[in-house]
Formats: sequence, structure tokens, C-alpha cells
Amino acid sequence: MDGGWGDVWEALRNEFADITDVEQLTRVTVRLLIAALLGGILGFEREQNGKAAGVRTHMLVSIGAALFVLVPHMAGSQADAMSRVVQGIVAGIGFLGAGTILKGNMMDAHHVKGLTTAAGLWMTAAIGIAAGMGREATAVLSTLLAWAVLALGPRLVERAERKSAEP
Repeated sequence: MDGGWGDVWEALRNEFADITDVEQLTRVTVRLLIAALLGGILGFEREQNGKAAGVRTHMLVSIGAALFVLVPHMAGSQADAMSRVVQGIVAGIGFLGAGTILKGNMMDAHHVKGLTTAAGLWMTAAIGIAAGMGREATAVLSTLLAWAVLALGPRLVERAERKSAEP
């Protein structure tokens, strides 16, 4: 492959050379898959409860956050640079979350919807960051805790309200 096509092939090979060996490919794959799976768990819980931000949204947020920290980490970024990346993710997810928060109509101006969805997306991004940085155990533990809050929290509140309403 001399000249023409050989140059094209070499350029393509260099463009896809960011993953250098099987170990690195495994690491990247595992981190992104864990981020997707954990985001999907929280998204599934939200979707089962009829919320707009469901499985796909939570998975994309988690994978995106993981990728945003994984790429600079692989490139050898220093801790101060990674800190700025994380700050950017947190701020960006804040804007995404703000878009999910809706105030009630004029009849009920004090009713606000979407706070839990916004907080869930924020938490999902944090889980993605943990997975992307290779803190898989922390990401799994955080997902279990967040799931418990989302799934069991309303039941506990309902039970407490029933008990307080009893004579």
C-alpha cells in the first residue's frame, strides 16, 4: 500500500489509535457500560413512575458524564484540569435539570414539578463521573442508594402521612 491508499489507511489508523491495547479497550468498555447500566437502572425507576426523563435520558446523561471524564483522564490530564471538567459537567447538568422544573399554573402558583427529576439527572451525572473515573464500586453503591430514595422514599412518606392522619 504505497502512496494514495496507504497514506489514507495510515491516517485512519492514527485517528483510531487512542485505545492502544486490549487492557485499555477493556477499561473503556467496562466504564462506559457500567455508566449506561447504572443510569438505566435509575431511568427505569423513573419511567415506571410515568416521568418524562426515563431510561434513555438517564443512560445518556450517565454515559456522557463518564465520557467527559474518561477522555481527559486517558489523555493524562492533571487533577486541576479534571476538577474543571467535573465542574463543567455539574453546571451543564444544572441547566438540563432546570429545563425539567416547571411551575404550576396560575391557580396553584406554589406547586413546582420536576425537582426530583432534576435531582435524579444530577445524581445520574455524578454516577457517570464515578464510573468514568474508575470508581465502579462507588458508582454502584451510589446507584443503589439513589434507587432506594426514588423507589422507597414515596412509600415511607405515604406510610408516615397515614399514621399521622390516624386518630
